[in-house]
Amino acid sequence: MQARNHKLRGFSLIELVVVVVIVGILAAIAIPRLSRGSAGAADSALAGNLAVLRKAIDLYSSEHGGAFPTATNFASAMTQYTDASGTISATPSTTCIYGPYLRSIPPLPIGAAKGNNGVAAATGSGVGWIYTAATGVIQANTTTEADISGKLYSAY
Repeated sequence: MQARNHKLRGFSLIELVVVVVIVGILAAIAIPRLSRGSAGAADSALAGNLAVLRKAIDLYSSEHGGAFPTATNFASAMTQYTDASGTISATPSTTCIYGPYLRSIPPLPIGAAKGNNGVAAATGSGVGWIYTAATGVIQANTTTEADISGKLYSAY
């Protein structure tokens, strides 16, 4: 008897359909997870920016006898030198020995005011951060915007 030599020349239609179905299932699982990734990155950036701002405010307060910078001079007080009474100077001197606490005010990474780095006591144009000078509290300039879990960005 003579053995037959069969050579397979490709995949059957059923094999191709099975592969396409598996790829479709993987895509259906992966695409929603990937789209949530960018929102999660913005949430993390907001939390990180707030942590940096709050630490700078706390350091300013500890070096200035418990006083906080005013809302009108917040950016200057955080990015320049100050003396014990809070007088601001662009250069260090024998009296202006404190600071700077930040290189620059970080921009808001989320929401309608995204990209703004202004600081004010109330919402407004060009304002990324809302700051209460009496308590040293700073928060994102967002009203009803929330993260994927429903937590308001203004409550971060």
